[in-house]
Amino acid sequence: MHYSRIAALLAGFSLSAMAAAPQGPDFNLDQYRQAVKTLASDAFEGRAPLSEGEAKTIAYLKDQFQQAGLKPGYQGSYFQPVELGQITASQDMTLKVGDLSFKPGTDFVAVTQRFAPQTQLKDSDLVFAGYGIHAPEQGWDDYKGIDVKGKTVMVLVNDPGFATQDPKVFRGNTMTYYGRWTYKYEEALRQGAAGVLIVHETAPAAYPWGVVQSGAIGAKFSLVDKNDNAGALAVRGWVQKATAEAILKAAGQDYEALKAAAAKPGFKAVDLHQPVNLTLNNSLKKGTSHNVVGMIKGSQHPDQYVVISAHWDHLGRNPDLKGDQIYNGAVDNATGAAALISLAKAFQHKAPKRSVIFVAFTGEEQGLLGATAFAAKPPVPTKEMVALLNMDGMNVSGKVDYALLFGRGQNELERYLAKGAKAQGRVIKDDPKPQDGYYFRSDHFALAHKGVPGLLFMSLGANSPDYIAHRYHKPADEYSPDWDLTGLNEDLKLIFGIADRLANNQDWPKWYQGSEFKAARAKDRH
Repeated sequence: MHYSRIAALLAGFSLSAMAAAPQGPDFNLDQYRQAVKTLASDAFEGRAPLSEGEAKTIAYLKDQFQQAGLKPGYQGSYFQPVELGQITASQDMTLKVGDLSFKPGTDFVAVTQRFAPQTQLKDSDLVFAGYGIHAPEQGWDDYKGIDVKGKTVMVLVNDPGFATQDPKVFRGNTMTYYGRWTYKYEEALRQGAAGVLIVHETAPAAYPWGVVQSGAIGAKFSLVDKNDNAGALAVRGWVQKATAEAILKAAGQDYEALKAAAAKPGFKAVDLHQPVNLTLNNSLKKGTSHNVVGMIKGSQHPDQYVVISAHWDHLGRNPDLKGDQIYNGAVDNATGAAALISLAKAFQHKAPKRSVIFVAFTGEEQGLLGATAFAAKPPVPTKEMVALLNMDGMNVSGKVDYALLFGRGQNELERYLAKGAKAQGRVIKDDPKPQDGYYFRSDHFALAHKGVPGLLFMSLGANSPDYIAHRYHKPADEYSPDWDLTGLNEDLKLIFGIADRLANNQDWPKWYQGSEFKAARAKDRH
């Protein structure tokens, strides 16, 4: 699970295509336990990309895929190479805006995806661009009437729906894609900006400043193109609310007044006429990580594909820690990778009409990097991918009477989920915190950009306050023989049932009207 988190189950498919929901087989939970225990063992060193732990992990997954009868799924190989750059920005930096100076960590954080020893903003004019959203279908354009080429934009996190709590504005309290911090960077780059400073507030961001701070300090991975990401933003930054208030005050503006104006249609960006100066000095390293890909060829429609996925990576080892230094990542996400193996074995004696691809992604914890590389250079055309079923943090705490749905109203897959859950005597439980935008925070999201609809399976336990406080992204996330896997068995049967139906019918699940990804699917398939 990427730090910005998802407790998600994405959406679904057409009701007319759904016959009675078949139940999957009873899964061999002893084999499942052994897979989690192996992947989360100290011997695998926390499964960091570009480490000895990666070599052991991908070799193990390949062996398990072969035992399940899967054929190589990526250009004749089980491995898709994913070129990564490791960039470590020195914290000896100062953000200067006009006559003001700010300290890293406490006042702001900044990183870059440019693979260069130094990146900088030099006398870059600062613009307050509201929520930084360009959404024609919403009638919203925070960049209308202003040229930000070469400039730095300051933007608010989340979207105007959260600010107003008006269901008629975007999706009200439910975060849209436009509210995600990743979108803010992407859109600013499309507009030609040199840098972005996102204003942090805990409620709309859905996590405290400490999460932002820890996520920006130390070695960070990025995909690297042939130009060493020279076209990326020079600086991707966050600032504390107090930092933003001081900057705006010095420019003769009031933060709360601008924030209120930005939540209303027709907001016009404000050129603050303040120069931004910031230099990042970076330590660099390149390497090749790998997605692991296997496939079952369909008997009647081999060129149509159902994709099942999980990420194999975690955070590796931290030699600076006292005592236990290994981030074993048992729940996050050895449980998902083991589920992928179990589902592959469940299809071992099936003869689906459509092909089924099984993929274990690298670099999810670093920003969905493996999934993004897979979407950019897929083994098969994305327009022929029927759906993606993704697993990230499975239930190890016993049976529950519900199945989680995050992203209600996005696509037709939610109907498949509801049908399958009902057959098990379970109900659908919606995202309890839609404002946090869990729908946009795991590997399925990279394929959604290409229009491939998906479901993400994750347990509430993997996002419980106790887990987040004591085990999430900590060495304490370890395998326990005391886990109750009865609920996990039900989830595996549910996922298998959905995958089996999709692999044997001729349905093409659709995005609902108003989804941010509907246009991408229409463009890809025509």
